Amino acid sequence: MRIPRKMEHVHHALALGQSGEQGFSDIKFIPNCLPDTSVERISLQTLIGELSMSSPIIINAMTGGAPETADINRDLAIAARETGLAMAVGSQMSAIKHPEVEYSYRVVREVNQHGIVFGNLGSEATLEQAERAVDMLRADGLQIHLNVMQELIMPEGDRDFTGMLERIAGIAQHLGVPVVVKEVGFGMARESVAALLQAGVQAFDVGGAGGTNFAEIENARRSNPMIWLNDWGVKTAVTLLESLHAVEQYRNSGLGEAFIIGSGGIRSAWEACKALTLGASAVGMAGALLRTVRTEGVAALIEQINETHQELKLLMAALGARTIQDLWQRPIVISGETAHWCDVRGISIHAYAARSGLIKIT
Repeated sequence: MRIPRKMEHVHHALALGQSGEQGFSDIKFIPNCLPDTSVERISLQTLIGELSMSSPIIINAMTGGAPETADINRDLAIAARETGLAMAVGSQMSAIKHPEVEYSYRVVREVNQHGIVFGNLGSEATLEQAERAVDMLRADGLQIHLNVMQELIMPEGDRDFTGMLERIAGIAQHLGVPVVVKEVGFGMARESVAALLQAGVQAFDVGGAGGTNFAEIENARRSNPMIWLNDWGVKTAVTLLESLHAVEQYRNSGLGEAFIIGSGGIRSAWEACKALTLGASAVGMAGALLRTVRTEGVAALIEQINETHQELKLLMAALGARTIQDLWQRPIVISGETAHWCDVRGISIHAYAARSGLIKIT
């Protein structure tokens, strides 16, 4: 039984922290000195598929599966309830294999009975297990996390990844709630997003590098660490642009709609606004929130989230964007390493800078 690993991950995540190198320093806002709006008129409402959320911030998947993690999930769920945030739990496979730890997940729904809650399983899950995970939480959606490199570094991790896409497709097509495919900190390439779109997935959490580093965490647990793998993956800004490129092609082909959640080291309204302006529908935050709730408590976390909401509204007002969708029309400049990556990958960045975000007189 591998339950102690859950708290190991929490301890290492807090000890190692976040690198902060998510690539957002390459993303520059273009000031709008004629915004024609006010902070009071800003709406943070957004959509992920059929789910309508009052905030674009999601308390992203962190933990569960051990008695000690129930307290963490309870505190996070209280904060989600008091601030109107959607929340995801960590992988529920532990509870499916060991029902005695179900409460470490179910506490989220008990505390936050009417909020949006996402279940979570890995790509090894079957449709039956996905249904059990959703039922366990009365979940509104299910995250399926992808963590190949973490598993390969993990001493007791999986080594067989055959059939991943087929299993995900089966769950996406037959599960009764929306499915979000999520990376855990290594990012998604456009080819993977395109394949998942064809498989019926419509929502993606890109989980780029720059936040909690699960390669580094698993190496800290190894007797013979493979330190050279700690830099595996692509930064959050890059994976956002990769994923948005695939989604734009999908939309333009008339095949349907798709939604991107930006995550990976997002710690502030400044970084969240950059991800949203690039084209994300929502952003996931985890490590920064975990640190606050564990070191300062629930009240401090609630205050942090409320401040982030207010700061995001200030930024949106400065850009003249009354909604999240308006942000997608605001010009933004991509430079540095991120621009170079896009150039060699054939992802055009000029359209982002050429957006016309000024409100015209009618």
